[in-house]
Amino acid sequence: MKAWILMLMALSTPVVALAEEGGEKEDPNKVSYVALTPPFVGNYALDGSPKLHVYKADVALRVTGAEAQKLVKQNEPLIRNQLVALFTQQTVDSMGNVDAKEKLRQEALKQTQQVLTQETGKPVVDDLLFNNFIAQ
Repeated sequence: MKAWILMLMALSTPVVALAEEGGEKEDPNKVSYVALTPPFVGNYALDGSPKLHVYKADVALRVTGAEAQKLVKQNEPLIRNQLVALFTQQTVDSMGNVDAKEKLRQEALKQTQQVLTQETGKPVVDDLLFNNFIAQ
């Protein structure tokens, strides 16, 4: 009985070693999403009217590779600052319909890529997604 157990352990060792070896390799082309948390919440269109306009945006950045993900995390405070500045400059019209929100998403992506290019020398982010976007 002991001989059978030893033989099974000896045969299973190479399988475990292969599984561990395969887990160490990371695909440099793996796409991942970095959520910028907490969500963005603030005021916009402060044009002197008595009505307060508020937005909430859940933003995720699509990146390729672990290195890009790391660079986004390192520069997240700067990215957040740039996006807050962009969101607060918006008007009721630019937050009010689907086409305007798409333009805002594209501008947010452009500004995020500009910030990362200044900091890292490359745009790093492939796309910017609004997982949730509410404007009142």
